[in-house]
Amino acid sequence: MLESESSLEEAWERDARAERRTANRNELLQALDVRPTRIVAMGGGTGLPMVLKGLARRASPKVGDPGLDITAVVAMSDDGGSSGRLRRTRGVLPPGDVRNCLVALAGGKTNNPLSEVFQYRFGGKKGLAGHAVGNLLIAALAELKGDFLEAVRVSGELLGVKGRVLPSTTSPVQLVAQMEDATEVVGERNISRAHGRIRKVLLSPRSPPPVEGLLESIYTADLIAIGPGSLYSSLMPNLLVDGVARALCETRALKVMVANLMTQPGETDGMDCLDHVRAVIDHVGPVLDAVLINGSAPSEEAARRYALKGSYPVKVDRRALLSAGVVPVEADLLKEGPRIRHDSGKVARCLMKMARSGL
Repeated sequence: MLESESSLEEAWERDARAERRTANRNELLQALDVRPTRIVAMGGGTGLPMVLKGLARRASPKVGDPGLDITAVVAMSDDGGSSGRLRRTRGVLPPGDVRNCLVALAGGKTNNPLSEVFQYRFGGKKGLAGHAVGNLLIAALAELKGDFLEAVRVSGELLGVKGRVLPSTTSPVQLVAQMEDATEVVGERNISRAHGRIRKVLLSPRSPPPVEGLLESIYTADLIAIGPGSLYSSLMPNLLVDGVARALCETRALKVMVANLMTQPGETDGMDCLDHVRAVIDHVGPVLDAVLINGSAPSEEAARRYALKGSYPVKVDRRALLSAGVVPVEADLLKEGPRIRHDSGKVARCLMKMARSGL
């Protein structure tokens, strides 16, 4: 009995010592300001999920690496496809780009069975045809909770996302393009069909309020990634939300535009990398510190296929970028395969290196 009591006391003492060591380690880490690297990624379409997918793989802390704190900021002007139908029939904010970002932060549909369900799209020609299950679920949660942001949060919990997804605004907005021929086109899907040269875009109503937490995430970030993606329909709508441009100018975070690989027919025809940068500056001011550009050439066969569709590699003039006050950072960003796309892992590695080194 005495021997048993002695063993118990020794066990308690070992536990107490272990707790003291943990407390001391936590105090030391706090004193050294060891925390996850805070990255905010802004965009929409297919570009933003690509960035998030790569970052999500590196989000969890490891020995010697505190991991990443990821915030995705998603444009809310989409009015096409399933999202557009839900906007028109249910009055819900567009869930499609939010859904894709949630799935990306959950590790993609191949690693998460629920993500595969979120991405399942009904076939056919009537009823649910064309709708993604995740879009319907987010719309249902928004009606049930009476709050789109809460619907996004709950969806993220269900998927087990590594990070958070914020709609840039919860005000219903439309994208409006002022064309070089002085015409005005209303609606994102109509702009893509106009096939004219865009002079300027704005949101209607103008300067909608930012969602709660958006400006704080910008001010406290280590790096803010803008793009890649459709310049006017995926990137600009985030920057035009009230307070975002000012926060980008004032934050100490490194602001990096991830340059598009190819021009987009009907939106950025004939535009080089400097034109993309200048478009951002002309709309919201000098909010960019650097631009991450691809340094490897696509195959001639792939380039020919894209050229048949009116899409060409975005040309880069490094000296011109420097003259515009933006530092070009070059790396191999291409994904292997027949399509000309960014490699999510390569992009994420570059962004993490830039965030932790200051450039």
